[in-house]
Amino acid sequence: MKNYLFEVCTNSVESCIAAQEGGANRVELCAGIPEGGTTPSYGEIAMAREVLTTTRLHVIIRPRGGDFLYSPIEIKTMLKDIEMARRLGADGVVFGCLTANGEIDVPVMEQLMEASEGLSVTFHRAFDVCRDASKALEQIINLGCDRILTSGQQATAELGIPLLKELRERAKGRITLLAGCGVNEKNICRIAKETGIQEFHFSARESLKSGMAYKNEAVSMGGTVHISEYERNVTTVKRVKDTIGNLTSVL
Repeated sequence: MKNYLFEVCTNSVESCIAAQEGGANRVELCAGIPEGGTTPSYGEIAMAREVLTTTRLHVIIRPRGGDFLYSPIEIKTMLKDIEMARRLGADGVVFGCLTANGEIDVPVMEQLMEASEGLSVTFHRAFDVCRDASKALEQIINLGCDRILTSGQQATAELGIPLLKELRERAKGRITLLAGCGVNEKNICRIAKETGIQEFHFSARESLKSGMAYKNEAVSMGGTVHISEYERNVTTVKRVKDTIGNLTSVL
């Protein structure tokens, strides 16, 4: 059997526990999932580190949703968040920065890489909206990142199979490609077989109804963007096990 590695994108300590129980090798802890993931709180990281005894903990460093063009004050915030993650015992950090022209922001990345010395670094899906994937691949390798989380610049990793395969071949083992976005128990085998990639990032979430007996559904905490306060998505042990098992039992 190939040496596959499975990373679960977790949105809570509860999801971290499920990921570990389901057999994940690593989690990426995020807040703000509807925005694509933002830096989790001090308490969330601390508790995740406490419960994750056999699973590695990586923390996203992203001060806000939106694009990946960061202001000087946002960069300072990211540097402080990297230090926080380090102090709390994270094994790795996840970030990515672009210029206004869609290129890798090498000077900013160099600052973040220096702050991350000794931690494993994943360049996240900012890669998927960069101008030139081949050029970006070489720049990220030269920066010393350990892996790139990517959907192959498509809406899902399954749609991005052609570029994922090309990137793996171009990388020639110099960096790890981590296939993510829309990876699930139904398509993980196809993605693995057609790309040759061996690391996978998925959420394995299901909707969980709120325990609230009283509900005022006329009010939304998200303003005009309506996300129900009375249900939330959590990673489940079953979906983690099913996704991992569907690949490891076949390939």
